[in-house]
Amino acid sequence: MKRFEAWCVHLSTLLVGGTGLVYAWMRYLLPPDPFGVVRHPLQPATQHLHVLVAPLLVFATGLIWKQHVWGHWRRGVPQRRRSGLALLLALVPMVASGYLIQTTVTEAWRTAWVVTHVATSALFLAGYVGHALAATAAWWRRRGRAVLVEDDDEMAAPI
Repeated sequence: MKRFEAWCVHLSTLLVGGTGLVYAWMRYLLPPDPFGVVRHPLQPATQHLHVLVAPLLVFATGLIWKQHVWGHWRRGVPQRRRSGLALLLALVPMVASGYLIQTTVTEAWRTAWVVTHVATSALFLAGYVGHALAATAAWWRRRGRAVLVEDDDEMAAPI
């Protein structure tokens, strides 16, 4: 994956995940305001920001689809396949339920989509962190081997 693509995915996930977590905290964990409909004055702005940045994550996923996701699957790359597949399986219902929350008119369906969205979003964020940490650990292991090889070459060089 190219550096620009990686940063697009990281930044969009941070924006969408961050605004989603802050909104969930405001909506479900703060005590209700007896004089208002919302639990925090910034709750509507946070929700709007979350809805506005969510397409960035969809775009970033599309950006890495052909080369990274489909390319690794087609070539049979085994590294981080489980976490990548978990990300994909959580992403689809997360995105679909996010849009359906906004278009549903009955309270029962809205509740179902909210539960689906919160559950799959939590799975996606956990999977993303695991996928990124595993990739970072692999990068450090490769980098460490390269440094050791360079050090060995330097020590073997004549003085």
